Amino acid sequence: MPQLNPAPWLYIMLASWLILALVIQPKLLPFTSTNALPNKTTMTANTPSWDWPWI
Repeated sequence: MPQLNPAPWLYIMLASWLILALVIQPKLLPFTSTNALPNKTTMTANTPSWDWPWI
């Protein structure tokens, strides 16, 4: 069964991952998201402690 021979497919997979990691990914990383989150102040919730009835 020739499809089980990993020799050509392993090389193709490694070459495609190297191209993705070294060529395409650095070109995509500088783009920023268009949906930037606004700066909001964080509010801490002041919740009372829970009194467990069985303790």
